[in-house]
Amino acid sequence: MKSVISATIVCFAISSGAAFAQAPAAPPTVAAPVAAPAAPAMTKTAKPKLDPDEKKKISQACSAQANEKSLHGKDRRTFRADCIKRAGLAAVRARLGGNG
Repeated sequence: MKSVISATIVCFAISSGAAFAQAPAAPPTVAAPVAAPAAPAMTKTAKPKLDPDEKKKISQACSAQANEKSLHGKDRRTFRADCIKRAGLAAVRARLGGNG
């Protein structure tokens, strides 16, 4: 009987010790305000953006070319991505006067 009571007390002591083992969270401290990071230095010149109308025309032209070639699935996606990239670069170069 004594061993059962002793075992119960030991189990209670172990389990209650674990419950109280966690320290309460410290109140948040107010940190000194951090200065906003400086804007990253522009090492390259910014690329001019295409107008939405220009993008739409390029996309439609590339889709028409893919239709003419009867491309479907992955081949069509790959073709259109390359076509749009080339046409976009060509449009930017034309806008810059061939210096892009």
